[in-house]
Amino acid sequence: MPFIVMLVATPVDAQEEKKSWEISSELGIILTSGNTESSTLKGAITAKQELERWRNEYKFETLYKKDEVSQDDGSKDNERTSERYFASVQGNYKLNEEHSYLFVYGSHLSDYFGAYRNESVLSLGYGQRLLKGKNYYLDGEIGPGYKYFEYAKDSAAVDSKGDLLAGSTDGEMIALGKLNFNWDINEFVGFRQSLAMEYGSTNTKSRSETELVSKLSDAMQMKLGFYITHNSDVADDKENTDTETLVTLIYNF
Repeated sequence: MPFIVMLVATPVDAQEEKKSWEISSELGIILTSGNTESSTLKGAITAKQELERWRNEYKFETLYKKDEVSQDDGSKDNERTSERYFASVQGNYKLNEEHSYLFVYGSHLSDYFGAYRNESVLSLGYGQRLLKGKNYYLDGEIGPGYKYFEYAKDSAAVDSKGDLLAGSTDGEMIALGKLNFNWDINEFVGFRQSLAMEYGSTNTKSRSETELVSKLSDAMQMKLGFYITHNSDVADDKENTDTETLVTLIYNF
């Protein structure tokens, strides 16, 4: 029978910065046993800083998963099937026009089972609120950037000459676009949808994040998230599309 446990990180003391800082921690653990055994850990910390001319956001996320895998001799072992670490920083410089800004963005992804072993992105651009209603809004961002990536040491990817790219690194100019939709359905339930694309000559990466957030108390929320990541060009031993469905608790302080 599946057994689900959800935990929340202990709040830190941020009283002195409560006017300019908004920090949330997120943690979920899913354990299943019986016919199939698996364990999944998802953790995240998000910090938002509001200044007179700048709005800054810092993120750190991690995902770790182990599944029961059948071996060639018929036995079963628990093996690591996913391990990923992601960190990003974005600074938005507010323009005189309301909800209009210039942004600088940097991120790094370390993925042991992804299309690439490491990916780093640095970009800048322009953002603006495209739609605004009483309880919803839609923001858009666009700009150029540079992407550096490393192939896994056991990657089966090959270049145009058929040579293996395992362990090699590369980089390219990319174009980035992002849409963020936020809808407060009522005072207890909110819906979030984001779509992001990194377009490059080597690979185009698209990501969709769909989240339904329910308020449990003034400080605590429950989130159901469904995430899709698609890479246009991957090695023969990799899938183009990865999906995740997770339930976590969020603590805001």
